[in-house]
Amino acid sequence: MGGGTGTVLIWVPTEPVAAELAGLAGVRVEVVAPAGPSLPDSAASVEFYVPPFFPPPAAVDAMTKMPRLRVVQTLTAGFDRVRPKVPAGAVLCNARGVHDASTAEWVVGAAVAMFRQFPFFALEQAAGRWSYQSTDTLAGKSVLIVGYGSIGQAVERRLAGFDVEVRRVARSPRAGVSPVSDLPGLVPDADVVILLAPVTAETVGMVDAAFLARMKDGALLINAARGVLVVTDALVTELAAGRLLAAMDVTDPEPLPPGHPLWTLPNVLITPHVGASTPYSMAMANRFVAAQAERYVTGQPLANVIAGDY
Repeated sequence: MGGGTGTVLIWVPTEPVAAELAGLAGVRVEVVAPAGPSLPDSAASVEFYVPPFFPPPAAVDAMTKMPRLRVVQTLTAGFDRVRPKVPAGAVLCNARGVHDASTAEWVVGAAVAMFRQFPFFALEQAAGRWSYQSTDTLAGKSVLIVGYGSIGQAVERRLAGFDVEVRRVARSPRAGVSPVSDLPGLVPDADVVILLAPVTAETVGMVDAAFLARMKDGALLINAARGVLVVTDALVTELAAGRLLAAMDVTDPEPLPPGHPLWTLPNVLITPHVGASTPYSMAMANRFVAAQAERYVTGQPLANVIAGDY
């Protein structure tokens, strides 16, 4: 794929992304983050489009008004919000690998926080109470990674010093990685279940009442993938009973509305989808966009082209 003989118009959502593209020959860059129905006239000439990090509906719908669009490059590994509106003549690429370090760090940090009861101690600190008590540890635990892609591999690397046993599950089984069909037999032995699977027809709602019932008492569910992988009502039931722990960077619905029962349960840690929202991740994403744009204008094969569910 190549950009042709003319100047390629690229829309990017922020100035830092544009700065990474400065000096690239054969391109014209405009900073446009569509937020409403009206678009600049240059929408008719856009060939390469980078939606905002968390694209609002207007930024997704904008693609239908770009007749020359050839590449849609997300800033995230997930692309479920964008894919339905990608025109037939355009290629969708994601940012797989870009956010591995930040997301993996969040996962391990969340596991440590829950077993060492950091949320409880933070509340006690705010109340000015010296509430000494013993805690559990991540050490000695069995960890099951559900969705063993690049982020899952990054999580395992960061767990290497924690004295844990790691088991892995993926849609494509291989040496050391079990197939999804093995999940029912693996879940009951796991002290920690980490969700990193993409959104597909098979994964939506996969963590339902039956899945949660298989988890051992006191086990920790960590969701750093997408909220829709978990049936929220079923999770609330288990957490309210005090049988499980959960750490969630994503929820369904998202944002989690005020008054939702998840907010007040003591055995859940919730962060507002911030796993990859770090300066390190943003810098990596911006550099990846620049490299991808150079591939396009010079006629090289694009990286991270989405075919099928991935």
